[in-house]
Amino acid sequence: MQQEDKITAAYELYKLMHKERLILAYQGDVSQELTKAFSALATDSLNKEHEDENVKRRVFHVIIEALQNLSKHSYDAATGDPAAPGTGLLLLAKLDDCYLLTTGNAVLKEKKVELEGMLNHINSLTDEELKDYYKKQLRENRLSDKGGAGLGFIDMAKKTKSKIPFQFINISDKMEFFIYQVIIKKGN
Repeated sequence: MQQEDKITAAYELYKLMHKERLILAYQGDVSQELTKAFSALATDSLNKEHEDENVKRRVFHVIIEALQNLSKHSYDAATGDPAAPGTGLLLLAKLDDCYLLTTGNAVLKEKKVELEGMLNHINSLTDEELKDYYKKQLRENRLSDKGGAGLGFIDMAKKTKSKIPFQFINISDKMEFFIYQVIIKKGN
Protein backbone atom coordinates (compact mmCIF):
# COMPACT_ATOMS: atom_id res chain seq x y z
CA MET A 1 0.00 0.00 0.00
CA GLN A 2 1.37 3.38 -0.97
CA GLN A 3 1.79 6.15 1.63
CA GLU A 4 -1.01 8.20 0.04
CA ASP A 5 -3.33 5.16 0.14
CA LYS A 6 -2.57 4.69 3.84
CA ILE A 7 -3.51 8.29 4.54
CA THR A 8 -6.77 7.87 2.66
CA ALA A 9 -7.42 4.56 4.44
CA ALA A 10 -6.83 6.24 7.80
CA TYR A 11 -9.39 8.90 6.97
CA GLU A 12 -11.89 6.27 5.77
CA LEU A 13 -11.36 4.40 9.03
CA TYR A 14 -11.91 7.61 10.99
CA LYS A 15 -15.19 8.25 9.13
CA LEU A 16 -16.33 4.67 9.73
CA MET A 17 -15.48 4.89 13.44
CA HIS A 18 -17.38 8.17 13.71
CA LYS A 19 -20.39 6.74 11.85
CA GLU A 20 -20.42 3.59 13.99
CA ARG A 21 -19.89 5.69 17.14
CA LEU A 22 -16.76 3.80 18.15
CA ILE A 23 -15.04 5.31 21.17
CA LEU A 24 -12.37 2.62 21.47
CA ALA A 25 -10.88 0.41 18.76
CA TYR A 26 -7.88 -1.88 18.91
CA GLN A 27 -6.42 -4.69 16.83
CA GLY A 28 -3.27 -6.49 17.89
CA ASP A 29 -1.63 -8.29 20.78
CA VAL A 30 -3.39 -8.24 24.13
CA SER A 31 -1.16 -8.31 27.20
CA GLN A 32 -1.60 -7.51 30.87
CA GLU A 33 -0.09 -4.06 30.29
CA LEU A 34 -2.50 -3.37 27.46
CA THR A 35 -5.41 -4.48 29.65
CA LYS A 36 -4.38 -1.87 32.22
CA ALA A 37 -4.07 0.81 29.53
CA PHE A 38 -7.50 -0.01 28.08
CA SER A 39 -9.01 0.07 31.55
CA ALA A 40 -7.68 3.60 32.01
CA LEU A 41 -8.86 4.69 28.55
CA ALA A 42 -12.33 3.25 29.10
CA THR A 43 -12.57 4.89 32.52
CA ASP A 44 -11.54 8.26 31.05
CA SER A 45 -14.07 7.97 28.22
CA LEU A 46 -16.89 7.02 30.58
CA ASN A 47 -16.00 9.83 32.99
CA LYS A 48 -16.11 12.35 30.13
CA GLU A 49 -19.57 11.06 29.25
CA HIS A 50 -20.71 11.62 32.88
CA GLU A 51 -22.02 8.08 32.81
CA ASP A 52 -23.86 6.52 35.75
CA GLU A 53 -21.52 4.68 38.16
CA ASN A 54 -23.35 1.36 37.69
CA VAL A 55 -23.01 1.61 33.91
CA LYS A 56 -19.33 2.51 34.26
CA ARG A 57 -18.71 -0.53 36.46
CA ARG A 58 -20.49 -2.88 34.04
CA VAL A 59 -18.62 -1.49 31.01
CA PHE A 60 -15.31 -1.67 32.85
CA HIS A 61 -16.00 -5.24 34.04
CA VAL A 62 -16.99 -6.44 30.56
CA ILE A 63 -13.93 -4.84 28.92
CA ILE A 64 -11.60 -6.51 31.43
CA GLU A 65 -13.29 -9.89 30.94
CA ALA A 66 -13.19 -9.55 27.14
CA LEU A 67 -9.50 -8.59 27.17
CA GLN A 68 -8.71 -11.55 29.43
CA ASN A 69 -10.54 -13.83 26.97
CA LEU A 70 -8.50 -12.42 24.10
CA SER A 71 -5.28 -12.74 26.07
CA LYS A 72 -5.88 -16.37 27.07
CA HIS A 73 -7.82 -17.87 24.18
CA SER A 74 -6.43 -16.41 20.94
CA TYR A 75 -4.62 -18.42 18.29
CA ASP A 76 -2.35 -17.37 15.47
CA ALA A 77 -4.64 -17.22 12.42
CA ALA A 78 -1.92 -18.47 10.08
CA THR A 79 -0.39 -21.32 12.10
CA GLY A 80 -3.10 -22.31 14.57
CA ASP A 81 -0.60 -22.00 17.41
CA PRO A 82 -1.68 -20.32 20.63
CA ALA A 83 -0.87 -16.64 20.30
CA ALA A 84 1.22 -15.32 23.16
CA PRO A 85 0.24 -12.68 23.96
CA GLY A 86 -3.22 -13.23 22.53
CA THR A 87 -4.07 -11.36 19.37
CA GLY A 88 -7.49 -9.96 18.67
CA LEU A 89 -9.87 -7.15 17.96
CA LEU A 90 -11.74 -5.02 20.49
CA LEU A 91 -14.30 -2.33 19.64
CA LEU A 92 -16.40 -0.25 22.02
CA ALA A 93 -19.26 1.80 20.63
CA LYS A 94 -21.48 4.24 22.51
CA LEU A 95 -25.06 4.12 21.28
CA ASP A 96 -28.05 6.08 22.57
CA ASP A 97 -29.26 3.43 25.01
CA CYS A 98 -26.25 1.17 25.47
CA TYR A 99 -22.57 0.47 24.99
CA LEU A 100 -21.70 -2.27 22.53
CA LEU A 101 -18.47 -4.20 23.00
CA THR A 102 -17.35 -6.35 20.08
CA THR A 103 -14.36 -8.65 20.19
CA GLY A 104 -12.88 -11.05 17.71
CA ASN A 105 -10.03 -13.51 17.60
CA ALA A 106 -8.85 -16.61 15.77
CA VAL A 107 -9.74 -19.97 17.32
CA LEU A 108 -9.12 -23.54 16.26
CA LYS A 109 -11.98 -25.07 14.25
CA GLU A 110 -12.45 -27.78 16.87
CA LYS A 111 -13.24 -25.07 19.48
CA LYS A 112 -16.17 -23.82 17.39
CA VAL A 113 -18.59 -26.57 18.46
CA GLU A 114 -17.66 -26.13 22.13
CA LEU A 115 -18.03 -22.33 22.00
CA GLU A 116 -21.30 -22.49 20.05
CA GLY A 117 -22.77 -24.98 22.51
CA MET A 118 -21.66 -22.98 25.53
CA LEU A 119 -22.91 -19.62 24.20
CA ASN A 120 -26.20 -21.07 22.94
CA HIS A 121 -26.74 -22.56 26.40
CA ILE A 122 -25.84 -19.31 28.18
CA ASN A 123 -28.13 -17.35 25.84
CA SER A 124 -31.02 -19.73 26.60
CA LEU A 125 -30.90 -19.14 30.37
CA THR A 126 -32.91 -16.70 32.44
CA ASP A 127 -31.15 -14.35 34.88
CA GLU A 128 -31.82 -16.71 37.77
CA GLU A 129 -30.66 -19.75 35.80
CA LEU A 130 -27.45 -17.89 34.88
CA LYS A 131 -26.70 -17.32 38.57
CA ASP A 132 -27.26 -21.01 39.31
CA TYR A 133 -25.20 -22.12 36.30
CA TYR A 134 -22.32 -19.86 37.36
CA LYS A 135 -22.35 -21.37 40.86
CA LYS A 136 -22.53 -24.88 39.41
CA GLN A 137 -19.51 -24.26 37.15
CA LEU A 138 -17.55 -22.91 40.13
CA ARG A 139 -18.59 -25.83 42.32
CA GLU A 140 -17.76 -28.49 39.73
CA ASN A 141 -14.48 -26.73 38.92
CA ARG A 142 -14.58 -27.61 35.22
CA LEU A 143 -11.61 -25.53 34.16
CA SER A 144 -10.11 -25.86 30.72
CA ASP A 145 -6.37 -26.06 30.09
CA LYS A 146 -6.40 -22.26 29.71
CA GLY A 147 -8.18 -21.65 33.01
CA GLY A 148 -11.80 -21.11 31.99
CA ALA A 149 -15.07 -22.94 32.37
CA GLY A 150 -17.05 -20.42 30.37
CA LEU A 151 -17.20 -18.36 33.54
CA GLY A 152 -16.27 -15.15 31.70
CA PHE A 153 -19.16 -15.47 29.27
CA ILE A 154 -21.56 -16.45 32.05
CA ASP A 155 -20.39 -13.50 34.14
CA MET A 156 -20.75 -11.05 31.23
CA ALA A 157 -24.29 -12.28 30.54
CA LYS A 158 -25.13 -12.03 34.27
CA LYS A 159 -23.72 -8.52 34.67
CA THR A 160 -25.34 -7.13 31.53
CA LYS A 161 -28.61 -9.11 31.63
CA SER A 162 -28.20 -9.45 27.86
CA LYS A 163 -27.73 -12.27 25.39
CA ILE A 164 -24.33 -12.54 23.71
CA PRO A 165 -24.65 -12.56 19.91
CA PHE A 166 -21.76 -14.38 18.21
CA GLN A 167 -20.55 -15.53 14.83
CA PHE A 168 -17.77 -17.62 13.33
CA ILE A 169 -16.10 -16.75 10.04
CA ASN A 170 -13.99 -19.38 8.31
CA ILE A 171 -10.33 -18.34 7.97
CA SER A 172 -8.73 -21.61 6.83
CA ASP A 173 -9.09 -25.35 7.09
CA LYS A 174 -7.83 -25.12 10.71
CA MET A 175 -9.09 -21.74 11.91
CA GLU A 176 -12.25 -19.72 12.53
CA PHE A 177 -12.53 -16.05 13.42
CA PHE A 178 -14.77 -15.89 16.49
CA ILE A 179 -16.69 -12.64 17.02
CA TYR A 180 -19.05 -11.85 19.87
CA GLN A 181 -20.82 -8.78 21.17
CA VAL A 182 -21.81 -7.73 24.66
CA ILE A 183 -24.56 -5.17 25.09
CA ILE A 184 -24.28 -3.02 28.22
CA LYS A 185 -27.54 -1.14 28.66
CA LYS A 186 -27.58 2.29 30.21
CA GLY A 187 -29.64 2.66 33.35
CA ASN A 188 -30.63 -0.26 35.51
